[in-house]
Amino acid sequence: MGGRPTVTTETTEATETTGPAGPPGAAEHIGSGRAPAGTARVPAAVLVVQHEEDAGAGLVGERLARAGLRLDVVRAWEGEALPADLSGHSGLLVLGGSVNCEDDDVAPWLPGVRALVREAVGGEVPLLGICLGGQIVAHALGGSVTPRPQGPELGAVPLRRLPATTDDPVLGEVPDGALAAQWHWDDVDRLPPGAVPLLTGDSCPHQAFRVGGACWAVQFHPEVDGATVAEWAAEDGERLRASGIDPEALVAGVRDAEPALRTVWGAVAEAWGALVRARAGTGR
Repeated sequence: MGGRPTVTTETTEATETTGPAGPPGAAEHIGSGRAPAGTARVPAAVLVVQHEEDAGAGLVGERLARAGLRLDVVRAWEGEALPADLSGHSGLLVLGGSVNCEDDDVAPWLPGVRALVREAVGGEVPLLGICLGGQIVAHALGGSVTPRPQGPELGAVPLRRLPATTDDPVLGEVPDGALAAQWHWDDVDRLPPGAVPLLTGDSCPHQAFRVGGACWAVQFHPEVDGATVAEWAAEDGERLRASGIDPEALVAGVRDAEPALRTVWGAVAEAWGALVRARAGTGR
């Protein structure tokens, strides 16, 4: 299993409209943005790639919408087409899911996602990949992903800062030892060429990295809350108990950590969103 699917937390009203991501029904538009007068307009909009039902942007999407960004959600598993390029967007958010990042037969939209990832990196369009999304980033840019031989990493797990984190515009304020919600059976085992490692952990060395000046990938789930993890634990409970893992304890740990999770990773989402707004403002 790749990155674990996420459940959208219902936080904003959404309407289905025609937008830059495709025909009517192809995107969910939340909020709006406007570039300053005198610049070529690039919408303050984020293209969100969703891989599965109940796999939304959650708390990250909530913070981005609150900051005035529009989220154009492509529900790829339903057959909604990805845009041919990112010309209508000033950011790219790739979410989690249960497929492996190389499962093109199961998820035939993955080659298109990889192409958008490469375009974003080449054009310095702000990109954030979460769990499976982070694995797609690594794979698309020349790294590799492998199943975890020691079993899944689950629950609230402390992370450690690496030297390059200090000057990072998105993760620079994450405190050492910050807890992050985890739910994944695969890991990035080799970073892409030129990647800068930012956060690590005892069980998974590549918890966050940056490629170029505008691409971030994380293995953990900054978008989830305790209710989301409770859903995953219910779905995977039998499998976990068979492996000697107590799913209720995992849920309790995330619920206890939720205030800190919201504070730390909400600030990270806002920092990334500020880069998207800046991109829109330049008209590039």
